[in-house]
Amino acid sequence: MQKVTSTPADDSACGWYHLSGPRQPRPAHSGMKKARWTIIGAGYTGLAAARQMALNFPDEEIVLVEAQEVGFGTAGRNAGFAIDLPHDIGAEDYIGDLETARSTLKLNLLGQSVLRDIVQSNRIDCAMRASGKYQAAVTRRGLAVLDAYRRGLDKLGQPYEIIEGDSLPEHIGTAFYKRALYTPGTILVQPSALVKGLADSLPENVTLFERTPITEVEYGEKIVLGHANGRITTDKLVLANNAFGMRFGFLGRTMLPVFLYASLTRPLTKDEQAALGGKSFWGVIPADPFGSTVRRTHDNRILIRNSFSFNPDGRPKQHNLGRMAKRHRVSFERRFPKLPNVGFDYTWSGSLALSQNHQGFFGQLAPGVYGALCCNGLGITRGTVTGTLLADWIAGKRSDLIDFLLSSSGPNKAPPEPFLSLGVNATLWWGQRKAGLES
Repeated sequence: MQKVTSTPADDSACGWYHLSGPRQPRPAHSGMKKARWTIIGAGYTGLAAARQMALNFPDEEIVLVEAQEVGFGTAGRNAGFAIDLPHDIGAEDYIGDLETARSTLKLNLLGQSVLRDIVQSNRIDCAMRASGKYQAAVTRRGLAVLDAYRRGLDKLGQPYEIIEGDSLPEHIGTAFYKRALYTPGTILVQPSALVKGLADSLPENVTLFERTPITEVEYGEKIVLGHANGRITTDKLVLANNAFGMRFGFLGRTMLPVFLYASLTRPLTKDEQAALGGKSFWGVIPADPFGSTVRRTHDNRILIRNSFSFNPDGRPKQHNLGRMAKRHRVSFERRFPKLPNVGFDYTWSGSLALSQNHQGFFGQLAPGVYGALCCNGLGITRGTVTGTLLADWIAGKRSDLIDFLLSSSGPNKAPPEPFLSLGVNATLWWGQRKAGLES
C-alpha cells in the first residue's frame, strides 16, 4: 500500500478563481467504483487526457479525479500565458539545440490549437486573445538576455519586434522598461475560467469527481485508489498531477514544488485607464526569470506576479502571502507611478513543478500506470499537448511528436534532504537578489 502523504490544499484567495464565472462542482466520489481508465488531476494535462481518452474510447467510461474544485488549484493560478515559443533558460541563446527547439515549437503550437478549438466550439468565456507577449528588461543584465533571445529567435526563424523604451508607453502604459522584445504568437487567457470551461465541456463518457483527494494506492493486477469516503478500482491509471505524482510512488526527488505569488488590483477607473494609456490588454514577461510578470486584464485590472518559495510538500504557506503582497506593491509602484491609489483585491500563491534539467516525464511509469508530469512552468500549452498525446499513445497511435516526448531523458534526481532544500532555497534567494529592478 502506497500512502499519499500530501494532497493539494491551495490558499483561498486566488483572484482568477473568484472573478471567473460560477459553476456547479461535480460531486465527490463516495462508495465503491470500478473503472477501466482513471486519471488523477483535473488541470490542463488531466483534462486534455480525459477528453482525448473519451474520444479514443467512445464506448468506455473515463474517470477523472480532482482533489480540489476544478479551477481552484494550480491550473487556475498561473499568469494566463499560453506561450508558443521555446525558452530554454539553460542555453546561451535560450533556444539551444535547433531540432529540439523546432519540436518544442510544434508541441506548443499544437497545444494552442487544441485549446483554441475547444474554446471556440464550446464558447468558453475565458477572455482568450491572441495578443502576443512583451519580454521586457530594465537592467543591463536583462537587456543582455533580450539580445541573446533575439539571436535565438533569428536562428529558429521566428518573428519578433524590438521596441525601445521611449515607445513602450504606447504599448503597455509604462516608461519603466528600457526595451522589450515583442513576439506575436502568445495567447492570453483567464486561466481559472478556461479550466472551468474545459471541465464543463468534457465528453459525456467522462465522469469527473471533484473534492476527492486520494490518500492511498494499492498497485497490482488492479489498482485501488483509496480516499476518506470510498475506493476506486481501476485497470489503468494515468497520473496528471505534476509534483504530486511523486506522492504516488514515482519519480521521487525529481520534481521541485516551487511556489510563485501573484496580486491582482481592483478594476481601474475610467480616469485611471486614461492616465495609464497604452493598449487595453497586454502581457509582459520578465527578461530575468526571477523578475515580474505583469498583465493588464480584460476587466482593466493589473496583475503582478513574482517572488518564489520552495515548499517540498507541495502545499502553500499562508503566512507568506502578506510578505509577498508587500513585494508586489513595490513592483507595482515602480512600474505605475501614475496609479498611486490602486490597491490589490487579491493575493495568492500557485505552484510550479520544476526539474533541475528542465525535462518532464511522458510515458509508462509501471505496469498499468502512465504519466505526463512536470510541465516546468508551461502548463497551459505543455500540459494540454502532453495530456492529449499521452491519450493517443495509450490508444496505440504514434507520431513524430509522441516519439519526441518518449525520447526525453525525463527529470533527473535531485539531492536528498536537507541538501535539497538548502540548495533550492539558496538558488531562489540568489536569483531574486540578482534580478534587482527586474523584480
